[in-house]
Amino acid sequence: MAGSGKKIICQNRKARHEYHIDETFEAGLVLIGPEVKSLREGRANLTDAYASFDKGELWLHNCHISPYPNASRWEKLDPTRPRKLLLHARELRRLTGKTQERGYTLIPLSLYFRDGRAKAELALAKGKKLHDKRETVKAREIERELRKQYKIR
Repeated sequence: MAGSGKKIICQNRKARHEYHIDETFEAGLVLIGPEVKSLREGRANLTDAYASFDKGELWLHNCHISPYPNASRWEKLDPTRPRKLLLHARELRRLTGKTQERGYTLIPLSLYFRDGRAKAELALAKGKKLHDKRETVKAREIERELRKQYKIR
């Protein structure tokens, strides 16, 4: 099948440092033509993006998709406009309950194309405190040192 597989557009690398990730979900994105063309060129940014519920629907906020330069002037949209996310109804109900718990939020980890359709990988996450971030860095450095010692032997 042509176009099968997963082509990553952009990733939110800071997310894994800033949050404890409990679960991940794959959601479809509702986009307009020029936005899809911009994504195919890799012109997106997830730095400050987050997902939230509004009237029972899930929306992606602050995801910057640059305007497609060859689009007509009528199709040039706000690059950070909210975009609707598509999930199954049971997943939406479950996530609504989880995000109402204290401290949980939905953040996008990556945007990608799967079988020609734009998808977002969402994470149900809880923010890390400063000492948690330090512990993560410390554990990573210890792991690196152990691997280095293993190579020497």
